[in-house]
Amino acid sequence: MGGQSSGRCWHYDKKDTTDNYRRLDIRRWQRDGLLKPGLTLTIKWWRSGETFASLKVLTEQDRVILNYRHRKNEQAWQDERYPVYLTWTPCTYGGARAWFLCPVQNCGRRVAILYGGRIFACRHCYKLAYACQREADYDRAARRVNKIRDRLKWKIGFLNGEGCKPKGMHRRTFERLKAEHDSFVDVSVAGIMHWLKR
Repeated sequence: MGGQSSGRCWHYDKKDTTDNYRRLDIRRWQRDGLLKPGLTLTIKWWRSGETFASLKVLTEQDRVILNYRHRKNEQAWQDERYPVYLTWTPCTYGGARAWFLCPVQNCGRRVAILYGGRIFACRHCYKLAYACQREADYDRAARRVNKIRDRLKWKIGFLNGEGCKPKGMHRRTFERLKAEHDSFVDVSVAGIMHWLKR
C-alpha cells in the first residue's frame, strides 16, 4: 500500500520528492564527529549492492568543500568543486548545532540536509516535496496505524489483529492509543474500499 502509483492519480507536473535525491545530512556528520577541520571524507551511495555515486568532502573551519563528478544522461562528465559554508546555533543545554548554508546564489538558507542534483542545494531551491505530502489520506492513516502499533509493540499491519497492553504502560495511555489506532484503521479501510470500487 502506498507509493507512486497508488491512491490519488499521479500528476507529472507535481514536485519531485526528497526521496528521489541523494542527501547530505549535517546532523549525522556532527553526531559522528566528522566536522573537525582537516578531515577528508568519502561519501558513497549504494544501489543493489553497488556504488552508484560518491563525493569527496574536505572539512575546514566553518565550511566544507564538496568535490565530485556528475553528468546528465549520456553527456560528458563535469567536475564540481565548491564550498558549502556552515553556521552554528547554540543548544539549550550547552554545545552548538551545525547547519549548512545553501550554496545556491541568493539562497543561503540554513538547513540540515542538502539534496544532490547538479549541485547540492536545499529542498526549496529544487522545489522538492516530502514523500508523505504525496500520500493519499488512507495511506497516511495506514502509516499512522503502524506507528501506533510499533509503540504498542504489536505486529505491524492492521490485518495482523490486536495485541495486549504493553507492560508498564498506563491504562489511560493504552486506551487513548487504541482509540486513535481504531480511528486510523477505519479511515484506511474506507479509503482502500473506495479506491477498489473505482
